[in-house]
Amino acid sequence: MKSYTITVNGKAYDVQVVENKAGAAVPAAARIQAVTPVAAPVAAPVAAPVAAPVAAPAPAAAPAAGANSVTAPMPGKVLSVQCTEGAAVAEGAVLITFEAMKMENEIMAPAAGTVSKIYVKVGDMIEAGSPVVDLA
Repeated sequence: MKSYTITVNGKAYDVQVVENKAGAAVPAAARIQAVTPVAAPVAAPVAAPVAAPVAAPAPAAAPAAGANSVTAPMPGKVLSVQCTEGAAVAEGAVLITFEAMKMENEIMAPAAGTVSKIYVKVGDMIEAGSPVVDLA
């Protein structure tokens, strides 16, 4: 039997759990032996900051989007650009591959057209809603 302290929604509980031996099935009711609420710890007083915080620099302004701009659906890092300026693309063609939340995501052409402007390059960080490609 093992004992753990688990915090759920800010409330701590002491839990005792029976271990399975060599893959033996244990009914769910037999696994948890006891759950005991634990008194919430008393928070220590927080000292006042010594110096006033320094304001963060304003982020660089995003490029102005064109009328037929394709935008990033979420923030991430550009892994590859699969189109070039002046190239014709079909609807659904992959334009940009980027990493967000440790997953590779693709930005696809919403309609057929010609790539008139590419705003990003490999390694750039993109923000949600920022333009990545203009289609004409």
